[in-house]
Amino acid sequence: MAKEKKGQKEAPQEAKAPEQARHSAKERPRLRARFEKEIAPALLKELELQNVMAVPRLHKIVVNMGVGEATQNAKVLDPAVNELGLITGQKPVVTKAKKSIAAFKVRAGQSIGAMVTLRGDRMYEFFDRLVNIVLPRVRDFRGVSTKSFDGRGNYTLGLHDQLIFPEIDYAKVDKLKGMNVTIVTTAASDNQARSLLKHLGMPFRA
Repeated sequence: MAKEKKGQKEAPQEAKAPEQARHSAKERPRLRARFEKEIAPALLKELELQNVMAVPRLHKIVVNMGVGEATQNAKVLDPAVNELGLITGQKPVVTKAKKSIAAFKVRAGQSIGAMVTLRGDRMYEFFDRLVNIVLPRVRDFRGVSTKSFDGRGNYTLGLHDQLIFPEIDYAKVDKLKGMNVTIVTTAASDNQARSLLKHLGMPFRA
């Protein structure tokens, strides 16, 4: 009887494993797969690294939308939260002021914007759309600056409005809202981060 029970427990696990493998392979973002197959080996050679674990990679992407008018009217945050959710595919969190600033009539703890932190597959999918679909929609686009690194291998890109994202319906936009996209990497230097982003398709200005 004990052997029969053991067999009954193991059978469902054996049947489920191939299904899980097919599911994960199907949903793997194309940029993530390309990084692992082509970009990581190329960076290992280009940067003359000894260990594949030292190859710089994306860690997270933070998209932040500040809404200054929220200090006077909290309801203006609702469209910002909704639009940021459409852009990133993830529910935003409302950001609050860390300290009071009398000149701007800002009180500590007051809601002043919305933010999303992307990791894993969503991070790769967003980056792929950003460089291949969104940035080319910017009027008179000639590439992004190579000087927006922070000295620690992270890059921040400022976008003037949300209409460059195809997910946003122009007819439903009440006001243009700018945002910052901060790309956090594991790079040991800005030069390493620049090589990583260039290989991933970031269109740096010549």
